[in-house]
Amino acid sequence: MDTVLVTGGAGFIGSHVCEELLKSCKVICLDSIGSDDGRRGIVNALSQPNFAFVSADITGNIEQVFQQRRIDCVVHLAAKTGVRHSILDPKSYFAVNVNGTLNILNLCRKYKVKKMVFASSSSVYGSANAPFTESQQCLPDSPYGVSKLAAEHLCRIYSSLYGMNIVCLRFFTVYGPRGRADMAPFIFTDRISRDQPITVFGDGSSMRDYTYVKDAVSAVMAAMSSDLVFEVINVGNSRPVKLIDFIAVVEKLLGKKADIAVAPNQPGDMKATCADIAKARKLLNYNPAASVEQGMAEFVEWYKHKGFG
Repeated sequence: MDTVLVTGGAGFIGSHVCEELLKSCKVICLDSIGSDDGRRGIVNALSQPNFAFVSADITGNIEQVFQQRRIDCVVHLAAKTGVRHSILDPKSYFAVNVNGTLNILNLCRKYKVKKMVFASSSSVYGSANAPFTESQQCLPDSPYGVSKLAAEHLCRIYSSLYGMNIVCLRFFTVYGPRGRADMAPFIFTDRISRDQPITVFGDGSSMRDYTYVKDAVSAVMAAMSSDLVFEVINVGNSRPVKLIDFIAVVEKLLGKKADIAVAPNQPGDMKATCADIAKARKLLNYNPAASVEQGMAEFVEWYKHKGFG
């Protein structure tokens, strides 16, 4: 049985990846969240014999994790996320997303881990014309996007220099159960359910390519099992949804109307995202199954079941 290290494994996407991996692998979950509340997403995994949790920061000394166990693959999801906050604190984003990734790559090189899947972001594209293709020039609009693009280049260099098989997955607005509280699906669901106003930046015409978390996990699993030497691959739904239409989906699921407050567009926010997923279909046999209506129905059920509303 292979042993897989998942950095950021207690987080949103990471906890879903850990759950799927535990069906066939031994899993080491490395995450800087030390509190029980932060581990909520992996509470069921903690009691499983093939699961180990390590509380640590990817920018620190984590060599012992590689020394103590033979790691066959790393799924590197740990990162500082969010476009707007990266504008306020760019230094911390580079410390984690660039230097932290470099730390992981160096340890993979030293301990001969030959396979890695890296979580990149649609933010690397900036204001490019949609749909975004992997071959087009990337000019990010935020420090977050720059940090992810820089980390991709480090992956490319290490793959070339040291013979590591690395797949960089550019995720497009992943959502679903256990989704991050700072993202629109959670914020809108939470505030509308509580009869609190929501803020819409701009006129509501901005568009996002929403990717259901189970579809994102399927791409991670396919990338792990592939023999790709180095690739950058979009992981999206390829069906962008206007912000105002996304709000309407949430309203219908909750049976409530949103109280909308309009605010100016935010610096660094992209007008539209849309993934060209032809490469993912070809190389990973990737076929996103969930529509926004289906995915958000599952998210809302999770939200209600967990007692947030």
